[in-house]
Amino acid sequence: MIVDDVKITMSAGKGGDGLAVFSRVKFAKGPTGGNGGNGGNVFIEGIADLGALRQFRFKKDIKAENGKIGRQGPRDGAKAKDLILFVPVGTVCHNLDTTHGVPRDVEITKIGQHELIAKGGRGGKGNWHFRSSTNTTPREFEEGKPGENFTLRLELKMIADVGFIGLPNVGKSSLLNELTNANSKVANYPFTTLEPNLGVYYDLIIADIPGLIAGASHGKGLGDKFLRHIERTKILFHFISAESTDLIRDYKSVRAELRAYSNSLLEKPEYIFISKSDLATADMISKIKSEFKSIGKTVTEISVVDPESIMAVKKKLDGLTLEKKIV
Repeated sequence: MIVDDVKITMSAGKGGDGLAVFSRVKFAKGPTGGNGGNGGNVFIEGIADLGALRQFRFKKDIKAENGKIGRQGPRDGAKAKDLILFVPVGTVCHNLDTTHGVPRDVEITKIGQHELIAKGGRGGKGNWHFRSSTNTTPREFEEGKPGENFTLRLELKMIADVGFIGLPNVGKSSLLNELTNANSKVANYPFTTLEPNLGVYYDLIIADIPGLIAGASHGKGLGDKFLRHIERTKILFHFISAESTDLIRDYKSVRAELRAYSNSLLEKPEYIFISKSDLATADMISKIKSEFKSIGKTVTEISVVDPESIMAVKKKLDGLTLEKKIV
């Protein structure tokens, strides 16, 4: 199960307190209290593992280490270790609290991207820091400053080159399995895909997005959270089953959900495929193509049991692979 939306409370470390202490050595008496160490920072770093947010499913309170108290000598207390939270590439970190009234969001788009989320508190000054010619026995010291503390929402919006979309049970998972080494669940009933499945075709990342139904953008069916994943794909492969009684209606239904979520989804390059074409006659396929041509759309028929039609899909993917390399 992919966890793609979690809320956590995250705290950077508190700075260590400064120390107020005096030397007992004869002829060398004076303040010798060191400064406290700084608290640990909190960073997020991008990794390839799409399941990385699972670590926050039950662990909701994340804290970095506190700095150590100052020592005698004077020696500073040890600085706390920084805390690194590993998140999948495509994660958007929303700061649900505000700093000076401005929300702060951080987006992880690359593996190894390293971003500071919360700064640890500064260590307090020890009494050695307050010595002077007029104050030879200072008893002042500072307490360590608290680290930054935020409530964060970690939202995974997968980044894929190609997104497979369509109504439930139109054959998206079967094609993904055919094209890649993916092992998506396949069955002859709706909603066999309950979370996005990924496959890799040479240099292309393909995401099989769970089927959309009318009202998905308002939470019906599997809800609108999968529309977030479509938002991050570069190209859409739209599948419509040849078994449908009204293919144009099915096409427009999915497009309506995309529009209801974000108009930007309609601007993505789109290829339309009539899936399960082995279940339709040649005359039926010809009629379907004419119907789509009447609304200005070109469609390609495919079937996982027809190697020639699979090759047609591969040629399109090969062209996209070449374009990606050129870019």
